[in-house]
Amino acid sequence: MAKQELVSIASKSLGASVSSLGAELQRLHTTSGVELLWDGDPAVWSGRSPLLFPIVGEVKDDRVTVGGKRYPLSRHGFARTSTFELADAQPSHCLWRLRPTEETRARYPFAFRLDMAYAIDGNRLTMTATVANEGDGPMPVSFGFHPAFRWPLQPDVPREQYEVRFEKPEPAPLRGLDNNLLGPTVPSPVTGNRLTLADSLFKRNALIWDRLQSRSLTYGGPSGPSLRLDFPEMPHLGIWTKPGARYVCLEPWQGFASPVGFDGELAEKPGIVSLVAGETRRFEISVTVA
Repeated sequence: MAKQELVSIASKSLGASVSSLGAELQRLHTTSGVELLWDGDPAVWSGRSPLLFPIVGEVKDDRVTVGGKRYPLSRHGFARTSTFELADAQPSHCLWRLRPTEETRARYPFAFRLDMAYAIDGNRLTMTATVANEGDGPMPVSFGFHPAFRWPLQPDVPREQYEVRFEKPEPAPLRGLDNNLLGPTVPSPVTGNRLTLADSLFKRNALIWDRLQSRSLTYGGPSGPSLRLDFPEMPHLGIWTKPGARYVCLEPWQGFASPVGFDGELAEKPGIVSLVAGETRRFEISVTVA
């Protein structure tokens, strides 16, 4: 296994570190020493901020169909376990690149380029994924962010005092998971635009919004730091934790797990977008610390 490369970027108020493995954010912290990102304790969950590409969630039998042929593709795809090339590194930004290999073609037979940029400006971190179709035909794809923030952000604030405040009211039913595939709708736990976080929300896995109205949210408690997430290109959202764990994942997505019963072509999978030959698509999230 290739040695992991770690790149750190910073402003006067915020710092971050990114690994070549998965181009995954490893730390996000204020320069005064407040850690904002989950530490990846492997006894609980080793992820910190994995990138979900070229699918989000699971597909039936961990296989996708492209042109009538079946390809093995496990949950959230392969970007999170791939080694990215460092294309650029500056004091406040860095750029990582993933291109197809023999291994990726065996699971996803497309000529893609995935560029992942991280940039810090003041108290804001922006993460931008650019997906390019470098092939001759249409390329079906999904992309998702999966950052795990500390819950609580301030150790002396009780976890049950934390909430997510959406940009807009979110009354629509959510989708539950059935054996990790998208299941029936469930009532929304959001009151107006506020979701009070509690372990009980996650006893049956993640909360999934496939009819999301908001393109931003704020996460925080009654005191201490709060985080504003803006995700203008991302129409779907997951929120997840392992009950009792000291993190909450706030996950803007384009796409989601296959619905129960879906076994068609990847291009027809709900939530997938199709890029024509030569097209690029940006997926972006910014995290502003207040």
